[in-house]
Amino acid sequence: MSNIILFIYVGALVYITVYCLSQLHLLYHYKVNHWYKGKNNLITESIPDESLPFVTIQLPIFNELYVVERLVDRIVQFDYPKDKFEIHLLDDSTDETVDISRRKVEEYKKQGFNIELVTRENRTGYKAGALKDAMPMARGEYIAIFDADFLPKLDFLKATIPYFKDEKVGVVQTRWEHINQNYSLITRLQALQLNVHFTVEQSGRKAGNFMLQFNGTAGVWRRKCIDGAGGWEADTLTEDLDLSYRAQLKGWQIVYLEKFGSPAELPAEMNGLKSQQFRWMKGGAENARKLLPQVWKSSLSFGQKMQSTFHLMSSGVFLFIFIAGIFSVPLLFALNTVTVDPKFLTIFLVSLVSVISVYYVANVQARLDNESYLKTVLKFVLIFPVFLSLSMGLSLHNTVAVIQGYRGKKSAFIRTPKFNIKGIKDSFGQRKYLATKLPATTIFEGLLALYFLGAVIAGIYVQNLTFLLFHIALTFGFGTICYYSVQHYRLK
Repeated sequence: MSNIILFIYVGALVYITVYCLSQLHLLYHYKVNHWYKGKNNLITESIPDESLPFVTIQLPIFNELYVVERLVDRIVQFDYPKDKFEIHLLDDSTDETVDISRRKVEEYKKQGFNIELVTRENRTGYKAGALKDAMPMARGEYIAIFDADFLPKLDFLKATIPYFKDEKVGVVQTRWEHINQNYSLITRLQALQLNVHFTVEQSGRKAGNFMLQFNGTAGVWRRKCIDGAGGWEADTLTEDLDLSYRAQLKGWQIVYLEKFGSPAELPAEMNGLKSQQFRWMKGGAENARKLLPQVWKSSLSFGQKMQSTFHLMSSGVFLFIFIAGIFSVPLLFALNTVTVDPKFLTIFLVSLVSVISVYYVANVQARLDNESYLKTVLKFVLIFPVFLSLSMGLSLHNTVAVIQGYRGKKSAFIRTPKFNIKGIKDSFGQRKYLATKLPATTIFEGLLALYFLGAVIAGIYVQNLTFLLFHIALTFGFGTICYYSVQHYRLK
């Protein structure tokens, strides 16, 4: 039995390590082929106003009464000829958001803007369905898409459209910036993770000639690319990743602009963050199930296929983090009876070194603010262990999502509510959209915190400190996730 426990634990560590090494591979391409060679320089050549193409701006929203007004107000200010773009507000809302949308549309119509409110009788296909249903109405050669929580820069279109001069370019994606990064611990930790995706991962994939992804918002599509790739499909919860891969498999290219940011609001409360994580993790698993056969049957190189596999299966790492955590407790008592020297487990520390390296580069070396280097390093040293711990604390929640995705179990697209949170004085405590039902996983997260606390005490008692730091991190992670879930649920 001891050897079986060890085998399962090691198997989980192998998967985690292989994934972390794939991230290290992206870091290599980011540093060598992108960072040092400066391959992400922005195009500075502008297009004369009379030569600019017509653009359709689609704004898919659902019950976003706190942010829809600011979104529309920002879009109409774009530095782009008024007669060269149209705005389609795709509002599937079931609350007073529709009234706000209708009022804003009428307001700007009177000012001469080409803006329309598009509503549907039902929410079939969710966001993908709204985008698909709106395509016949779009007159633009290019389609720009923004979610409700974004406040794009006014020169967004003029900064992105020039890249379509290359006929092979089907998508231009910009980097997400964070309006409320310093609002709370939750938002700081999200920013830490997203910074990795929008530096090392996206730019590293581009530098390595691997498959990229459109991130669902803050990007522009060539209309012919959407149509040629088969259009929006609603059979996964991450329709953006799905269409990105189908487009690239058809030969289209994605341009990623790390140096051009699009500000957005991060989820400020735990249950909203959980709903977002669930959608991303399950959608990733659904796309792995859907797209991996196509990837391996394609003409991509072996290296491209391997990186695509790691990309599409990245959400699965939470499943193996959860398995490693659960089995580390019985292994604590079984180490003395296994038939191999447990010291070999230290080899898996390479995964931790890889993760630290990737996050350090993304959040310190590639920092995009004006803080001093020393202050940035200090912040990273303090917050990274907390990030690692809470990421492990989300592993149960995300594991459920991943398993459902691989099994093909369908579920609704639960959008992440935003509350117009910009500074520390803003509050979501009395706002609508907070969770009215405590997720079942929250109870188990609390129990797991006690489970790993017991392992910490037991390890000290039996004088076996092999997993002490790991179990302390798991205790803190699950306990904190449970605490915030309950606290933010009670605020409703």
